[in-house]
Amino acid sequence: MIDERALLEALNSTPVVDGRSQDLWADDAELRRWAQEHGGPDDAPAIDWLRTARDVLQTATLGPVPEAELQQMLSGVCRLPEVGESGLRWRLQVPPERMLAVELVLAWYDVRERRPGRLRPCGNDECRLFLLDRSRANTARWCSMKTCGNRLKARRHQERTRQAPTP
Repeated sequence: MIDERALLEALNSTPVVDGRSQDLWADDAELRRWAQEHGGPDDAPAIDWLRTARDVLQTATLGPVPEAELQQMLSGVCRLPEVGESGLRWRLQVPPERMLAVELVLAWYDVRERRPGRLRPCGNDECRLFLLDRSRANTARWCSMKTCGNRLKARRHQERTRQAPTP
């Protein structure tokens, strides 16, 4: 099952490392490992759907939601109620090759609904990561204070120091 942590892993699978864009999911073996870790199929069609879902959700998180692409991924999907000893449970009915991609999309929508405005890109324009702001005040700006936050604060401090008049 895809949870918030797995959603962020997927969204953050295209980081910038040493100034160069990377795609951690370009390696089929890495993406297969990720799919297996999250209980999904790891065949070629499944990993193609995962890459597509990741790309569409990154676009949707940065700006307007690409509704047609999301609708294509969710086409024919339904949830069926199942009653058992533990109560009511909803089973997702979807072609196996789209299972994880659909779960990724549903997790993204769930976060948007339960935590509106809290899933967003890092405030560092040179970073391609996303963050889920869990702070009470909803003021988190960076994917990591240790990297992006400190880097930008140090840069601003240096700019202020350079602009300050000398006595």
